[in-house]
Amino acid sequence: MSGGGAALAKARRLLARRGGWIDVVPGGYGIRSGADRRAHVLLLLDEAAFDRLVEAPGLRRREGGGWVARTAPAERPGRPEPGRPGFIEGRKAVMEGEGRPVMRRANLGQSAVAWLARHRGPDGRPWLDAARIAAAARLALEAERAARGPSMTLRWDALPRAGGGSAVRAEPDDNALAAGRRVEAALAACGPARRMVEAVCLRASALQAAERDLGLRRREGKILLQAGLAALAAHYRIG
Repeated sequence: MSGGGAALAKARRLLARRGGWIDVVPGGYGIRSGADRRAHVLLLLDEAAFDRLVEAPGLRRREGGGWVARTAPAERPGRPEPGRPGFIEGRKAVMEGEGRPVMRRANLGQSAVAWLARHRGPDGRPWLDAARIAAAARLALEAERAARGPSMTLRWDALPRAGGGSAVRAEPDDNALAAGRRVEAALAACGPARRMVEAVCLRASALQAAERDLGLRRREGKILLQAGLAALAAHYRIG
């Protein structure tokens, strides 16, 4: 497995080629050049090297699985990438309460809220203020705690659903159950904006994709999200 500077430089060159992409493979992350997973792995990278690729040149989800190098057009301000902007699924080490590192599923890119927070309106003001951003971050942290169970892995299906209460399965521990109840209470506090807040903050959906999925008009989702996060900040007594 490779992870040094020379290997990282080679990885970036391979990803820059037409048809180059990276995927999770046994033992790490493999770079291929071809249409599907039958293509030979040209280079095997470790977790640290993959994290460096996330930072530069940046990765975006590839249709059919895996990731490709992010290109400049996908990063133009005001042009959100469809689906889940900034979401790069991978694994990272998390310290447990007893100080033991455990590998967990995680978003290795920036959050959808952080992506939105970088954008400004016609008046030059950010779309989301500091209180809304902090409230979204706290909700995401509580949701991650709620999704943990005795298997010590994240189970995204354990997150609460609108109208359905908590869907936590497999008898998670008391901490996970308590976090699930806090997530449910926080989402309930968002009122009519609950589904938009859940889509963007917990499902990493792009604003436009969430509007489409929820049957909202263009720009209606932005107003709803801002209202929902303001309610969430009030629930958490932030700001």
